[in-house]
Amino acid sequence: MENSNYLGTEKVGTLLRKFAIPCICSLIISCLYNIVDQIFVGNGVGYLGNAATGVIFPITVVGWGLSLFFGDGAAAALSVSLGRGETKDIHRSVGGAVLGSFLSGVVVIVIAYLWGDNLLRLIGATDANIQMAHDYGVIIFAMMPLAMTQNTLASIIRADGSPKYAMAAMLTGAIINIIGDPVAIFVLDMGIKGAAWATILGQFVSFVICAAYLGRSKTFRVKANSFKPSAALLKPVMALGTSSLLTQLSIVIITVVNNILLVKYGAQSLYGADIPLAAFVVIMKLFQIVLNIAIGIAAGAQPIVGYNYGAKNYDRVRELLKLMIKWTVIVGLICMVLFEAIPGVFIRMFGSADDPIYFDFAVLCLRIYLSLILVTCVQKVCAIFLQSIGKAKAAAPLSILRDALLIVFSLLIPVFLGVTGIFWAAPIADILAILITAAVMIRVWKELSRSKHAQEPTAAIQPSRQGAIITIAREHGSAGKRIGQLVAQRLNIPCYYKELVAVAAQESGLAQEFISGINSDENAVMRELYLSTDPVKRAIAAQDTAIRKIADAGSCVLIGRSADYVLRNYKDVVRIFIHAPKSYREKKVMEMYGDSPEAAKKSIARSDAARAAYYKSVSGKEWGDPHGYELCIDASMGEDTAANLICDYIKRMNKL
Repeated sequence: MENSNYLGTEKVGTLLRKFAIPCICSLIISCLYNIVDQIFVGNGVGYLGNAATGVIFPITVVGWGLSLFFGDGAAAALSVSLGRGETKDIHRSVGGAVLGSFLSGVVVIVIAYLWGDNLLRLIGATDANIQMAHDYGVIIFAMMPLAMTQNTLASIIRADGSPKYAMAAMLTGAIINIIGDPVAIFVLDMGIKGAAWATILGQFVSFVICAAYLGRSKTFRVKANSFKPSAALLKPVMALGTSSLLTQLSIVIITVVNNILLVKYGAQSLYGADIPLAAFVVIMKLFQIVLNIAIGIAAGAQPIVGYNYGAKNYDRVRELLKLMIKWTVIVGLICMVLFEAIPGVFIRMFGSADDPIYFDFAVLCLRIYLSLILVTCVQKVCAIFLQSIGKAKAAAPLSILRDALLIVFSLLIPVFLGVTGIFWAAPIADILAILITAAVMIRVWKELSRSKHAQEPTAAIQPSRQGAIITIAREHGSAGKRIGQLVAQRLNIPCYYKELVAVAAQESGLAQEFISGINSDENAVMRELYLSTDPVKRAIAAQDTAIRKIADAGSCVLIGRSADYVLRNYKDVVRIFIHAPKSYREKKVMEMYGDSPEAAKKSIARSDAARAAYYKSVSGKEWGDPHGYELCIDASMGEDTAANLICDYIKRMNKL
């Protein structure tokens, strides 16, 4: 963790440029395939071709989401494992993610091929574009398993410390697609099929380059048994990748709903079903480019924001937030002005400008749909910022707020305004989303302004003799902390409770208060998402490093913090679980904290649930399972008696 301290000292502007620019480039490159196809298809085939590719788009996004589900999850798991120094099973996590992505791709194409044209009609195909959608989709679907595997590998490669390699692989494929599209469409006269062949050729080359990386990876080596499925290793990967999957699925829902509505209301208008669908596809490509720039700024800032928030450098966090919003506003404002001033230029890029009905409709709807693109970008950046500081309860709903409102208004407004009402849904959703987001951000800004970086006590690792390393997990109210302290006194060895947090803070530069709170019950609503956020992952890694350094110094007592799991490969570890009847614990909580009987019951339930969730998140195992401990002790026998029992066990087992 020492190597990350520069995140708290270097100029924030320099850091933001360093982290955000590669992130923006990667996101732009990743969407080039589809956008380039739209440009050449529009110019070579016409707006019906764009409508056809728009029909296929939701299915490819499902594949993209599944690849990120495994890829981002594996990347996060890889980062956490490296932070903890646990490299033994990394290759199996990587192999499982790659296999999962490939098999998911197989499932997608099986469903797509078996369902056939009925699926395409369900998601928006019309009589006029169904054949083109079929021709394009049949070819695109064939490459789905390898394309998805390539995307998963790209995420893993970035986490392995080779972001330039991942970018080069994606850029190579994109260039092949850019060159291949005009050759296949215009020179070879292959029409929309040519666009599909150019796309999958680029994807295949990117896959080969990414697959070749597995032979030169930095932190793991893939073997034959790496691809043997392991539920225990794949489960945390999937948990960490869930938010990426949900983000992509929200895009699918919006696209499918809009496709269906555009066809329905378009058929009732003078434009017909295909013109609105084709215009929407073009507008969404422009929207995607701008939004990816904003997301790149926020995603690039995540590790910087997360580190400084964890270190309680709130002045730097506020400065970063201002910079993120400043650059997002600049980008959004420039694009918004261009879209309103010269929309025809952008529509002409995608062809079919010679059809006046299509052109006029597309220009009108571009101005409407992207009129508040600046607001859209700022709202998304704020949601990512909240995730960066671990505020998952606020970040999760805000991240989907605009999309949820968009679906609602897309269903309601066309009833009164017809097909153009679908496009008016966007600015209306933007206004409501930014108002709600602003209210949340004002409260967070005030919290950051009030919070001060108080001087915190430091703790040194105390030297000790060789012998037992005693880890104590305990139910809330069982007096497990006091029992652990008594054991340490009687065995004359150090005891670490808050001292452990102080050591972790000292080693990492993060704040003691932040590390101390990562397994509290304050985030009960969305614990899994909270525990997967960047600052929390850093805190967990810092804490685990501190636990190992303490254990390396000799015999000691470690209270809580999943120390039994962190030290699972150490010798002479004695794992103890302290429990007690609820009535005993409720009485203890009332004595210690002055709680009422009802408050004591709620406190015990919340705290135990939080400890179990935290342990499950970091270990994949059940907290309190007696099979995981050498001793399970009922504390109602008395603190002194329990402490004596532990000491007697240690001595009898010759652990000291």
